[in-house]
Amino acid sequence: MIIVADVQHHQGMDWYAESAAYPNSHALCLVTYGKCVYWVEGQKVIVNKGDMLLIPPRLAYYGKSIPTLFHSKYVILFHNSCTGEGLPLLDRSKILKLKLGCYELVRERLRSILHQWEDKPSYYKHMVEALLTEVLIYINQEWDRGIIADDKHRHVERMKQYIQTHYREKVTKEELGEVIQRTPNYAASLFRSVTNQTISEYVHNRRMKTAMYMLTESRLTVQEVSEYLGYRDATYFHRIFKKMTGGSPSDFLHERSRIK
Repeated sequence: MIIVADVQHHQGMDWYAESAAYPNSHALCLVTYGKCVYWVEGQKVIVNKGDMLLIPPRLAYYGKSIPTLFHSKYVILFHNSCTGEGLPLLDRSKILKLKLGCYELVRERLRSILHQWEDKPSYYKHMVEALLTEVLIYINQEWDRGIIADDKHRHVERMKQYIQTHYREKVTKEELGEVIQRTPNYAASLFRSVTNQTISEYVHNRRMKTAMYMLTESRLTVQEVSEYLGYRDATYFHRIFKKMTGGSPSDFLHERSRIK
């Protein structure tokens, strides 16, 4: 069983922390911008954007910002009561650092954990622990597959950049294959194996982020937002939105009251 002790979000150039505050907890760190540095048992570890660092309990460490460099990251401190029968990465006695292929998935889950932790809605601790368990499963699955080669990371980043530009259109594996000069099936397989999402899931997720922004920060109707994002069928847009956000587009319209 996963029990969360603290959830932190650091931003800036003057961060410092050490293990003395939570000596018996795992520390999970995901850097989302810039980089920072940890010293774990005297070993220097630089953690860059997209990197995940997992520090086991009872390892002495401290971490700090790099002077003059802005960085942001999520840190989750938690206990694991399933030693020996849970996730293998939680039984490690050494630090684990990974450049995550499933970075976006993990980042979104950690962002949700932070919101739950700060807002404290009903049953928030159960939600936080469920989301963190999901995160740890994603990380363990990626660790099981082995370190992702740099060239594969580069191919996937190029495909993500293409999607960022064309996400309002239909994005196909044939197009992404051309982007990385590989076969369509290779592009689709590589994208899924690295990100833990299909091309379609990734495109829909990118669209939904824009949809949530437009529904709260514009005066467009739900139908207009749907059409802008490439959904000709508003019913389909509603279904995808509900699946990915847990709410309906109309729920987000209530946030518009503050817009002049």
